[in-house]
Amino acid sequence: MLGMMMQRPLLISDILTYAAEMHPNGEIVSARTEGDIHRQTYAETAGRVAQLANALGARGIEIGDRVATLAWNGYRHFELYYAISGMGAICHTINPRLSAEQLIYIVNHAEDRMLFVDTTFVPILEAVKAHLPADMTYVIMTDREHMPENSLNALCYEEILAEQPDTIEWPELDENTAAGLCYTSGTTGNPKGALYSNRSTVLHALYVAMALGVCLPQEARILPVVPLFHVNAWGLPYFAPLMGHSLVMPGGALDGPSLFKLMDSERVDSAWGVPTVWMGLMGEIKNQGRKPEGFGHVVVGGSAAPRSMIENFEKMDVSVIHAWGMTEMSPIGTHGTMPKWVNDLPFDKMIDKKALQGRRVFGVELKIVDEDGNRLPNDGTSAGELYVRGNAIISGYFKNEDATKGAIDADGWFGTGDIATITPDGFLCIQDRAKDLVKSGGEWISSIDLENAAMSHPGIANAAVIAVPHPKWDERPVLVAVAAGEDKPGLEELHIHMSEHFAKWQLPDDVIWVDELPLTATGKVSKLTLRKNLDDYELPDLR
Repeated sequence: MLGMMMQRPLLISDILTYAAEMHPNGEIVSARTEGDIHRQTYAETAGRVAQLANALGARGIEIGDRVATLAWNGYRHFELYYAISGMGAICHTINPRLSAEQLIYIVNHAEDRMLFVDTTFVPILEAVKAHLPADMTYVIMTDREHMPENSLNALCYEEILAEQPDTIEWPELDENTAAGLCYTSGTTGNPKGALYSNRSTVLHALYVAMALGVCLPQEARILPVVPLFHVNAWGLPYFAPLMGHSLVMPGGALDGPSLFKLMDSERVDSAWGVPTVWMGLMGEIKNQGRKPEGFGHVVVGGSAAPRSMIENFEKMDVSVIHAWGMTEMSPIGTHGTMPKWVNDLPFDKMIDKKALQGRRVFGVELKIVDEDGNRLPNDGTSAGELYVRGNAIISGYFKNEDATKGAIDADGWFGTGDIATITPDGFLCIQDRAKDLVKSGGEWISSIDLENAAMSHPGIANAAVIAVPHPKWDERPVLVAVAAGEDKPGLEELHIHMSEHFAKWQLPDDVIWVDELPLTATGKVSKLTLRKNLDDYELPDLR
């Protein structure tokens, strides 16, 4: 017997309509490429989004068409999120840090019809225009006064809005209508596209609200350092309007001093981003001798937060919330909002839990399997590849059957490529990416654990561990580090510091000092680049 309930489609357009009605004074504050700070409410945003959707329709954009963005975090980018998906088209966010080759590939693979670009990135498009679709329409996201000279024959964002009415009757789409397209950063092979639906996006926003919304004050002010150009800024453009939270958009100024100034002046409650960004902010906090006014909550994802970073934030009364996920998961799969019994633990024990990747959000299932695909127990010690499934997780890659076959198992679970354990109380611990584990003498060594131990030394600002070939042991770990000051700790000093947590054979065989670590397009340390840079490196005992 079926229930007798109405069934209404879950649509992204309804989120903004709700926010404009229920939270009309919630703000989007943006540091603009024009050099000033811009403010508008959700109610004002709804009118501008209607104008934008009408402008897209007037230029022939239809259901299913891909409309691309190449932009920083700001109110215009937010408007594109809702206007494009609201009319049934697909918002394809492009990471400006991709190589020219990758950018050309994904624009052509997606078959984008229009491309909206911030003034900062106009030169990037001019350099590759000859390799993009000849009939592409370009729109520069500014007003006429600030329109740059360009060879794109581009339209002006504010002018195409001004031509249109600020009301619209949003179409009642099938909730499975595609809404967003985001490509992986493509560290191996061509980038792969995750195609999100209206339904998956709305459900993901609700999952995030349940998991992370409980620890935020009402009408919180949230700084998304995580970019709108990658994985929907972890769902913040959808979650925040639902909850009535204001968004403080940093634009392109993501250095520690700029972030501190913006957070301090806007009294940001919560900030979301990758560990490399928070290292810069921590440096400015140290310089200022205080944290930004009102700052009490940070969400860390993209890669594991070093334990030392978590401790430092917690000691200044900034609650650290780990979140783990992937492009293919919309992206959040687990959250580090702690139950009362964890918060009541002694400080070190609480940090032990916060250093894990948290527990699964509602709507996401987790399993770990061995090399033969057999499910392993959630006992906290059995390590295997992590698989996931849920309503906001891809069932395949966009226009890529080969990649889909390699990613989805016979039961429909998605293979993450992460090696993990799950504790009996549901905490996920990512041991490493399968490709980043060091296999020495038949035993696995976690590069993540070594990195966290190394970065707890006061002389190290940042570090990464890579595997180097060894004729006897197959591989040995090498530490690549950025010094925190003039004095660089020696290898023996580091071994003494790290030996509390590792056997002697697990410790790195060498430390290589660099001025900075290479980053991927999403702000993670690029171990692929490190391996290439050290291709001719030899371990000390082999020289």
